[in-house]
Amino acid sequence: MNNPASKQEPDLLIYLKEKYINLDLKGDTKKEIVEELVGLIFGLGKQKDKKALINEILKREKLGSTGIGNGVAIPHAKSDKMKNFILAFARKREGIDYGALDGEKTYLFFLLASPESNVGGHLKILSGISRLVKDKFIVDRLKKAADKKEIIKIFSVF
Repeated sequence: MNNPASKQEPDLLIYLKEKYINLDLKGDTKKEIVEELVGLIFGLGKQKDKKALINEILKREKLGSTGIGNGVAIPHAKSDKMKNFILAFARKREGIDYGALDGEKTYLFFLLASPESNVGGHLKILSGISRLVKDKFIVDRLKKAADKKEIIKIFSVF
């Protein structure tokens, strides 16, 4: 098992696989988006209790929006049901009001589901995502990417 807590710069592609990418989100609310994101990983048998993870993420959102601005949100949660880290990426072309810190629409969503016991790894992956999306050029490329392979390519050069 990979332990990102032991690395300074986590390789996000260890956790983000093509099957965890959705470039055409349908939801129009925060809850619908979170349900779709969890569905990406739940549908693959990685999360036995879909509702529990959705509830954990929405509980985290009540503490403060994970819409960090610049069109990006990083909904995340730690769960005792998760054995490994899973990172999903999704895009909503029209964007939605996700309660972002800058008040702007959110287009890009990074869902991080982590084992409850590995807080350090969870924080390192969040930090890696944050560094990635600080680059407006990368955010623009993610918004415009034609397909999942292009998304993977963008992540691989970071």
